[in-house]
Amino acid sequence: MPGSGPAPIRATTIVCVRREESVAMAGDGQVTLGETVVKARATKLRVLQGGRILAGFAGGVADALTLFEKFEAQIKRHPKNLPRAATALAREWRSDRYLRRLEAVLAVADRESSLLIAGTGEVIEPDDGILALGSGGPHALAAARALAENTDLPASTIARKALEIAAGICIYTNDEIDVLELEDQ
Repeated sequence: MPGSGPAPIRATTIVCVRREESVAMAGDGQVTLGETVVKARATKLRVLQGGRILAGFAGGVADALTLFEKFEAQIKRHPKNLPRAATALAREWRSDRYLRRLEAVLAVADRESSLLIAGTGEVIEPDDGILALGSGGPHALAAARALAENTDLPASTIARKALEIAAGICIYTNDEIDVLELEDQ
């Protein structure tokens, strides 16, 4: 209902692509408040654990930063087991009264796993190594899957091109794109 509270914040498209030995994550820079773009160059991706983990978020920035802190604490408890750390975060997120109110979704990836973590308790690993989230997530996911199936492009290029395609379709996604890739070990 108009005027009943703050306008919903719609922000972000994040895509993670795993191809052969390469893992890349890309995110757009747009943040909107209602129907207004309030920031075009937000950074929604992070490198964690000394370059071992990529992470990205969709949703409220303050909420996502809180979740990143909680996730890093879980990684310290389970340093070599991303799925276990993600499951522990999801469990804590779902059961903690304060955390349950946070409105964000995380994508995390290391050399072995790519995971989507949601506050409703889901920890989802895609079958094909490609995941996407946020407002333009469905568009970016479809584009990334088509590119992965029909080209020999590297993961970082697929991630960038998928976001470029999503930006041309989703009004909450722009073409100010950041791409991170796990460094060779």
